[in-house]
Amino acid sequence: MTQASVLQYEAPWPIFAMDWCKTPAPGQTHRPRSSFRLGVGSFTEDYRNRIAVIGLQDERVLVEDDYTDYSDFTILAEAHHGYPATCLQWQPAGLVARVAGTELLATTGDALRVWEYAGEGVTMVSGYVGRQANSSSRLTLKTVLPGQSKVQSQNTGAPLTSFSWNEKNPVKIVTSSIDTTCTVWDIETSTAITQLIAHDREVYDVAWLPGSQDIFVSVGADGSLRAFDLRSLEHSTILYETPAPKNAPPPSTSPSSSARPPTSPLLRICFNPADSNYMATSHMDGAEVQILDMRSPGQPVMELKAHRAQINGLGWSGGEQPVLATAGDDCQVLLWDLSNYMQMSTSASRSRMNSPRPDAKKQVITDPVMAYSAPSEITSLAWSPQIGGMSMNTGQSVGPGEWLAISSGKSIKALKV
Repeated sequence: MTQASVLQYEAPWPIFAMDWCKTPAPGQTHRPRSSFRLGVGSFTEDYRNRIAVIGLQDERVLVEDDYTDYSDFTILAEAHHGYPATCLQWQPAGLVARVAGTELLATTGDALRVWEYAGEGVTMVSGYVGRQANSSSRLTLKTVLPGQSKVQSQNTGAPLTSFSWNEKNPVKIVTSSIDTTCTVWDIETSTAITQLIAHDREVYDVAWLPGSQDIFVSVGADGSLRAFDLRSLEHSTILYETPAPKNAPPPSTSPSSSARPPTSPLLRICFNPADSNYMATSHMDGAEVQILDMRSPGQPVMELKAHRAQINGLGWSGGEQPVLATAGDDCQVLLWDLSNYMQMSTSASRSRMNSPRPDAKKQVITDPVMAYSAPSEITSLAWSPQIGGMSMNTGQSVGPGEWLAISSGKSIKALKV
């Protein structure tokens, strides 16, 4: 008997936003099933989008490969979302919900919404293939925070592109918007702590510095990656700017125009959880991933080159030596073990501090440690927490490890890594 290495789910709609539940349900600390929940959001070009929480139909799929012929997951709870969710995240593992048995889920779109997911949702295997299992779970809208834009005059805030949940102080969420701003929210009091004009153009992604409740970074259409500190909002630090295209026209001499030629927008940003000096970013329409070191701003220390089309998703696994997953329009998900390269980069950084010299040339890496092909373009990815323990129904050990969920069209596949 072999443990399952791939779990699958077929949604009723195309999937875009996705995140893996980070905490087991109360009283289920050592039971793997509670960790096997995903939040997913649809992407349809109308006002009838949905978000849903999906969980295992039967936990025996964890210890018996090909246990069933039907979907491994089923919908536990779902809700109407209107516009597509641009980002979806479960509460950080350290956040304890006020009501026992509940967890929080947040989404962005036309507003920041905080949802309450209640109940473990014990499922019963259906009598025939495709039937949705019964569930006592509920997904309830708790808070809607549309915000008020500093730079636009409409009554509601501009569309939000992404957000980041602060793990050290989980009442804080920072959102990014197409109106060039970032807003830091207190979700407990439903108020905006601060809103700042972060970029010259749309802001596409944002992330808190791991271990900090004050510092976050953002990327946007102006091609820059910037760092902000809530304790000193008068200043921001530009950590990286995409190079101007080689064939770009010379900058205009008009006083109203930027002195810098147009650059490639930056779409995604994510920190290495084991070493927050390092972060990964990708360009719009770009097939490369840049690895940046906060101690050596200005240019990447590594560039990953193996994809053949635009990258849509980035994510670091947990653990002491995280693996970076990248996925995109080439229907490929690639896994990169950069631990050795980062040790070399850290040594080089220390050498530069001891004896100043020009920054070393970036390392170009073309050899991922694993590749997986999907049937169509991959739109998003999400890592599970470390999962291990004793199976409830089978009594067999489920070895610790991580699962990587990828969405492709209406399909989700969870790969055991």
